[in-house]
Amino acid sequence: MALPLAPIAVMAAKYGAVALAGYAVARQIRPGRTDQHVEEAFDDVAEGISAHRPRDREQVNGAVRFRRVVRLGTNGPGIEIDATALGRLRMRRV
Repeated sequence: MALPLAPIAVMAAKYGAVALAGYAVARQIRPGRTDQHVEEAFDDVAEGISAHRPRDREQVNGAVRFRRVVRLGTNGPGIEIDATALGRLRMRRV
């Protein structure tokens, strides 16, 4: 019985391309730092979605915060999820 190599080769090429792209991205990542001012700004964001457009500028500021505690069982171990995102879209004529 012959082993069909064409489907295996296609699958290997797909996974190889994903692995190569992941390797290329990992090589471009620089070590970061923790900025206390940014951490405090994230802590000050209220839960939910908010947007603000200042009248004196042509920009829109947005913030999203999602805080939940997920527990396994009634009294089981839990994990707190705190996801915060800040964004700014600024457009101006040049």
